[in-house]
Amino acid sequence: MKTQKIPEATITRLSVYSRFLSVVEASGINSISSGEIAEGTGGTPAQVRKDLAYFGDFGTRGVGYNVPSLNEAIKEILGVDKPWRMVLVGAGNLGSALAHYSGFRNRGFEIMAAFDNDIRKVGMTLSGLPILPIGDMAAYIAEHDIQIAIITVPGPAAQDIGDELADTGISGILNFSPTTLSMPDRVSVRNIDLTVNLEVLSFIITNRDFLAGGALVE
Repeated sequence: MKTQKIPEATITRLSVYSRFLSVVEASGINSISSGEIAEGTGGTPAQVRKDLAYFGDFGTRGVGYNVPSLNEAIKEILGVDKPWRMVLVGAGNLGSALAHYSGFRNRGFEIMAAFDNDIRKVGMTLSGLPILPIGDMAAYIAEHDIQIAIITVPGPAAQDIGDELADTGISGILNFSPTTLSMPDRVSVRNIDLTVNLEVLSFIITNRDFLAGGALVE
């Protein structure tokens, strides 16, 4: 990989490219052009080529890209060429929905267990996952080599949970609580606020004519 700043949007698009290429590969197609990738992912050929160029030369001029090889390379770049063990903290409605989501496992992310402080839920299962008490979380993470935690607890409890997770030495947190976590640099955090995304969507719909002039830049 070249030493340079890589836009976060590029990493997001790489994930989209890989999922598209997985479908293409499953259909038995072995060669694809940047134009076909762009058409299948809603981008432009120039953007596809620029995104891939951050990480090396993958195609052949006039021939295109080998689908299996390119998809394997992108998966390696994204780190999804290996399994990731995760835990879910919060066994409420959102936690239950995420536990049932098969897309995680399809991309190599496996939720191993759920944790909750509600004694009525502890000892039960959530989509086949054991629901364990919060007090057992640190020991479980150490014993099972957990790298990522998903937080779905209410906002007021999120930072305390984040602090507990940081003490376990965990590497990353996917935070669905409506609170932006303050974490040490060694813990990577992605804050997913569903309400914020809906409000961005409502803004775009409400101001469609205004935005047609290019007022909003991603």
